[in-house]
Amino acid sequence: MGDSIAVTAPLPGSALERLAARWPVRVREEPGPMGEEEMAAFIGTATAAVTLLSHPVTARVLEACPALRIVANYAVGHDNVDLEAARARGIWVTNTPAVLTEATADLAWALILGVTRRILEGDALVRRGGFHGWEPSLLLGMGLQDRTLGIVGFGRIGQAVARRAPAFGMEVLYASRTERSGAPGRRVELEELLASSHVVSLHCPLTPATHHLLDARRLALMRPGAVLVNTARGPVVDEAALVEALSSGRLGGAGLDVYEREPEVHPGLLGLSRVLLLPHVGSATVETRSAMADLVAANVEAVLEGREPPTPVVRGER
Repeated sequence: MGDSIAVTAPLPGSALERLAARWPVRVREEPGPMGEEEMAAFIGTATAAVTLLSHPVTARVLEACPALRIVANYAVGHDNVDLEAARARGIWVTNTPAVLTEATADLAWALILGVTRRILEGDALVRRGGFHGWEPSLLLGMGLQDRTLGIVGFGRIGQAVARRAPAFGMEVLYASRTERSGAPGRRVELEELLASSHVVSLHCPLTPATHHLLDARRLALMRPGAVLVNTARGPVVDEAALVEALSSGRLGGAGLDVYEREPEVHPGLLGLSRVLLLPHVGSATVETRSAMADLVAANVEAVLEGREPPTPVVRGER
């Protein structure tokens, strides 16, 4: 039996056509997450799987798909894949780093501006006919000049966010395991960052160490009136604790693109006016999503041709 490719969702651009010209390709057309059994059944005898973050590639899935040679994740993250189980089976795991950096950094700033300048509230006011003319105290927000931006996680995206900060007159603090150069900012411990920052933007990966990194205790360390932005991974924040911090008025607002139990959103967030909620669209530009698909295709092509893929996370067998 020859190679074949199982793709768990349609992808933009022409990358899948490129793959289909050489190998049989099956694409799942139904939107939404999948469970283990559905994943295993869909991948079946395929030798390559192209997967999304909402599609779990667990040890059970890998065991049920013995022909699999590569899991090409259509994301920079890979917390949906059991990396140790893949490593034990000699299966390549790849991701799509770098190509989504600038788009995600742009969206983080869109959330920062949207919350601090109360953009969503203003839009809603106009649409419901509540705008009756200019007023001195209408929808007063928070200026960013001479304020502090705290960035948690200072990889490619965190650094790209930092590079945009001087244009807004903001000082940058960052919390990272290592000192970084090439972007503005001063490295501090997480607790100091939370206590000092007017805006905190999350850009760390989801690992056991970062799960609920911002819990009730750490949220309480944030400056009164501070704004939290999350374009990283939902479970980095304890959503129930965030709802409490926002509802009590301790925090000034939040901009979220990801959620703890995605696609579910904590119901307590839905009724809060100074919370801007987006449907995980950090990389959602035509250019970026097409580039991600091209990189996925390049990874699959390399493995099926017996070469090393461009962006490996787990090294498999050639």
